Amino acid sequence: MKTSLAFYTIWKKIPRLFPRCSRYLSSPISAQYKAISQGQDQLPEYFNFASDVLDKWTQIEKDGKRLPNPALWWINGRGGEVRWSFEEMGLHSRKVANILTDQCGLRKGDRILVILSRIPEWWLVITACIRTGIVAISATLQLTAKDIEYRLQASGAKCLITTEALGSAVDYVTPRCTSLKTKLLVSSEGKREGWLNFDELLREAPANHTCAKTKMNDPMLVYFTSGTTGAPKMIEHTQGSLGFRPLISQRSWLYTTSSDLIWSTADTSWVVAALGSFFDPWVLGTCVFIHNSPMLENTTILRVR
Repeated sequence: MKTSLAFYTIWKKIPRLFPRCSRYLSSPISAQYKAISQGQDQLPEYFNFASDVLDKWTQIEKDGKRLPNPALWWINGRGGEVRWSFEEMGLHSRKVANILTDQCGLRKGDRILVILSRIPEWWLVITACIRTGIVAISATLQLTAKDIEYRLQASGAKCLITTEALGSAVDYVTPRCTSLKTKLLVSSEGKREGWLNFDELLREAPANHTCAKTKMNDPMLVYFTSGTTGAPKMIEHTQGSLGFRPLISQRSWLYTTSSDLIWSTADTSWVVAALGSFFDPWVLGTCVFIHNSPMLENTTILRVR
């Protein structure tokens, strides 16, 4: 019997009842916005999740005020493992930001179609897009060539990043997608004609980058609906709606702290992945754990736990 989970939370401590206690409802970051959450202050005009949340956790790490948990802990069940602190996430995402703006020529407000599974590069690319003000459109590897063509034409995306698995499908539709200027391939080995190799660029990219000054209502992420009764529709989320929202939530639905881990099995094409393995955990400084496998069985879940 196979099990499909939206979320699975792993606690490092003995399972406990969760009292209505403020230490579970805020973090050193969200505490700065307490007056706003209580309706005693106005929303800020400018906000960027990378500089106002992730980079602040980096400083908290450097000050020794956060336990040495990774920010992202990724495994693939075949011996592959990545453990990045907030500082390392910042370093790598700045390099990706430079790739997007320099080699890909993208600017604030431009769109990029991100077709990646639960691999570390997805978290880097999304963070880099936030840093630059570039709008990421996260999509599933299950897309057909027709699906990719529709999304490229509907969104006007200027760049696309994916793996070798969809390389042929993307090349097939490229001539009919006039807005698409750059294609990035996540591959440690292969190369494709007309594509930039993401892994090679990442090794050489500079790590210095100045975060874009973004407003609360600036677009940040776009998701396509499933299209059950018609063509998929684009849903746009802003810096405020996804990034700032968990900072002022009256009640943290995750109940995690910087000493905990959360395991989200949601596909990266779902907004629930952004909620459960990006914005909400990282506001609280919680370690995001990812087991990248095409399908998880209940025995695997129990063994990893």
